[in-house]
Amino acid sequence: MRVISYNLRKHRAAGELTDLVEKHGADVLCLQEAVTAGIPDQIGGLQLAGATHRNRLGLAVYYRANTYRALEARAMSLKKSLHDRVLKPAEERMLGVRLRDIDNNREVIVASFHAAPLTALNSLRRHQIKTALTELADLGEGLPILMVGDYNYPVFKESLGQKVRAQGYELTLSDARTYTRYKFFRGHYDFATSVGFDIERVKTLPQGLSDHLPILVTAEPSVMRATKGAA
Repeated sequence: MRVISYNLRKHRAAGELTDLVEKHGADVLCLQEAVTAGIPDQIGGLQLAGATHRNRLGLAVYYRANTYRALEARAMSLKKSLHDRVLKPAEERMLGVRLRDIDNNREVIVASFHAAPLTALNSLRRHQIKTALTELADLGEGLPILMVGDYNYPVFKESLGQKVRAQGYELTLSDARTYTRYKFFRGHYDFATSVGFDIERVKTLPQGLSDHLPILVTAEPSVMRATKGAA
């Protein structure tokens, strides 16, 4: 499975998506900061599985319909930062999709996630991550889970990794930094949290019109988890 995650920076990079999907052979596309009203049903051969609707800047997930079947999509509101309460850019910060792998007869869960901005405390973002993962587990007991997106967590990632592992998940950074806009805040912002997946690589792709660089996650469900999730 090849999953691209991209923060579009207020939808500015939306025009790059078709080329991005086709060039890298993406099976799933997870978007953040997308203007979801009127987004296309298909991008680069991928089908829209779901999108948030209560956000000024929202989330969307696309999937390859000849490989997967979308069974359920679930958006979730998470604990709000002061920024969210005042400016209301994002009511829903997690969108999870349960997919069935048609050829292998197994199910997985893939999610797009966008944590609170840097004006919030890391403790709030940790709470959001924990809550989002708990909600995703309810989409299908024992299924492999892969949550990608903009975690807005440039410092103290080692501590975050420890807390994520304590919850039973793995945190995987990309091979190069993913945010370049502000000199003192450059670093890894976009990464993956998973359980039941073997992560082969998380690659940072070339920069486009967004201040975030897209990432490409190459992963496969672990044998034991995939067997448990198969119908």
